[in-house]
Amino acid sequence: MRKILLYIPILLGLTACEDSYLPKPPGYNRIDLPAHSFQTLSKGYPYQLEFSKYSQVEADSFNIEEEEWINLHYVDFGAKVHLTYKKIGDGVSFEKLSNDAFKLTAKHQVKAYGIQESIALTPEGYTGVIAELTGEVPTQFQFFVTDSTKNFLRGALYFNTATKNDSLAPVIEYIKVDMAHLMNSVQFQN
Repeated sequence: MRKILLYIPILLGLTACEDSYLPKPPGYNRIDLPAHSFQTLSKGYPYQLEFSKYSQVEADSFNIEEEEWINLHYVDFGAKVHLTYKKIGDGVSFEKLSNDAFKLTAKHQVKAYGIQESIALTPEGYTGVIAELTGEVPTQFQFFVTDSTKNFLRGALYFNTATKNDSLAPVIEYIKVDMAHLMNSVQFQN
């Protein structure tokens, strides 16, 4: 009787095994992206724009003296768009500001696979310059909008994560659409 009881678990174990084993397919992060929706920036800035309802406006903590500098914080995505504003004049020239913007973009050439730059004209008649960076760079999208005589607004997208950019690609593309809308909605107040 003991032998029969001993053989029963062994027989059950042998019959439970299957010869056909299939590995599971690779898994990817699930990122649910909401429909694009925008709101207008509150008054008190030398510019007006429409930004994503899924981001929060925060004062820039890097340069507290610059009250016009803000961050658009996408909390759910771990991303921030840093917006910096400078008034042209009083020793600050358009050439200096645009050269600084190009230099900041060029600093990423070490890790970037490529930098694609394009020029756009906004509905208000302002010039926009867009730089899209590919590769494992800390910023994948940078831009500036200017009237080239009085106002200069620069933006850069950053993620607070070590996740590889290919995994973040859907979020990067989503925020790029938001930034294109932001650029097209800019209105300088002076």
